[in-house]
Amino acid sequence: MKVEIITPDSKLFSGTASSVTVPSKQGPFTLLEHHAAIVAILEAGKICLKQENGEEQEFAIKGGFCENHDNTLIVCAEI
Repeated sequence: MKVEIITPDSKLFSGTASSVTVPSKQGPFTLLEHHAAIVAILEAGKICLKQENGEEQEFAIKGGFCENHDNTLIVCAEI
């Protein structure tokens, strides 16, 4: 899936991933390829991203929101 993680000041990540786990207000959840459309409010925690080559990255955030639609995840976060 295509993933963009942006903040008010910069772009933290732009590329593809096989899975992304986000810290939502209802608890953490993982998005995989072709996940159903969703919009979620994020709380403080870590975004865990697994790239298609197996490399993993983590991004600490203070909050924000995410939207997944048409196999594209956009995360707007405050760090």
